[in-house]
Amino acid sequence: MSEQLLREEKDKHGFQEKLVDELEREHVQPLNTEQLKRVTEMVNDYKRRIKTHLIEQQEKRSKWPDRLADNIACFGGSWSFIVYFSLLLALWMSWNLIVIPLRFDDPPFILLNLFLSTLSAFQAPVILMSQNRQAARDKQESVLSFAINYQAEKENIDIQKRLDRMEQLLDKLVGKLEHGHQKDCTQNGSPDELGDT
Repeated sequence: MSEQLLREEKDKHGFQEKLVDELEREHVQPLNTEQLKRVTEMVNDYKRRIKTHLIEQQEKRSKWPDRLADNIACFGGSWSFIVYFSLLLALWMSWNLIVIPLRFDDPPFILLNLFLSTLSAFQAPVILMSQNRQAARDKQESVLSFAINYQAEKENIDIQKRLDRMEQLLDKLVGKLEHGHQKDCTQNGSPDELGDT
C-alpha cells in the first residue's frame, strides 16, 4: 500500500515538474490550438487517473455480494439475457405442449409462473442494490469533478490577479519611463531643437 502511495506521489511530482518545465520553455504568448489540445489532454489524463484510482479503491472496499449484484444487474440488463431467457421460455412451453408423456408443467404453466415470480422477486432487489452502488459512484465522480473544476477556477482567478498586478506594475514602469524621458527632454531641450542644431 505504501509503495503504491510512493509511486503515485512520484508520478504526481514528475507530472508537475514536466508541466513547469514546459511552461518555463514557452514564451508568453496566447495559446494556439495545439497547445490547448495538449493542455486538455493532460487534464483529461489527470481526471482518468483519479477516476481509475477511485474505482480501484471502491472495488477494494466492496464486498463480494455487492460485486455479485453488479454482475447480475449487468447481465440482467443485456441483450444476451433477453435472448437466453426468451429461448428458455420458448423451450419450456414447447416441451410442455409437444412432448405429452414427459410433461412437467401442464398448461396454463403454473410452475413457469412460479419460476418467473421468484426470479422477479430476487432480481428486483439485486438491481436496486447495483443501482445504489452506481449512484454512490456517480456521486463520488461528481464531487471529484466539482473539486477539480473548483481548483481550476481558483487557479484561474489567481493567475488573473497576478496578470492584473503585472499589468499595473508595467503601467507604473511605463509611466515612470515616460516621465523620465520627458524630464530628459526638458533638461536637454526638445528633440526637435536638438535636430535643428
